[in-house]
Amino acid sequence: MITFVLRSRKASLQEYDSDSVCKKIAQALCVIVTTGLWDAFLSPSGAQNVKIVGIGATQCEKYLAEVNGNVVSEREYFAWAQGYMSGLLIRAPAGKDEDLNLEPAAFPLLKQAAFLRTFCQTDPSADFSDGIHALYRILRAPPP
Repeated sequence: MITFVLRSRKASLQEYDSDSVCKKIAQALCVIVTTGLWDAFLSPSGAQNVKIVGIGATQCEKYLAEVNGNVVSEREYFAWAQGYMSGLLIRAPAGKDEDLNLEPAAFPLLKQAAFLRTFCQTDPSADFSDGIHALYRILRAPPP
C-alpha cells in the first residue's frame, strides 16, 4: 500500500482518490519536463549562463591595453583563445563540428590573432570572448 504524510497524519492514497492524485502528479511532471525542455532546447538564445575565467575573461579594452606592444601578453591571450575554442569544440553536440580544423591553412594563427585585435579595436566595450566566438563562427564556415 502506498502511503504519504499529510499534516502528520498517515493516510492511504485510496482515501484521497488515488486516480486523481496520480493525474495531478503526472500533470505537474509534464509541466516541469516541458518547461525544462523549452528552456534547454527551444529557447531563442539557447545560451547557458556560465562564468568564464582566465586571462581572456575580460573586455576588449583591457585586452588591447595589455597587448599593445607586448608580444608575450598577446601570445598568452591567443593561447587562452585557442583553449577556449578547443573547449567549444569539445562541448559541441555529437555530429557537430567534428572535423573542424582550428588551424586551417587558409586562416593561419597569425591571421586569427589579427582578427581578434581588429574585433576588439572595432568594439572595445565587447568581451574578448565575443571576439573568440566570432572567430569560431568564421572557422566553422565552409571556405569560399
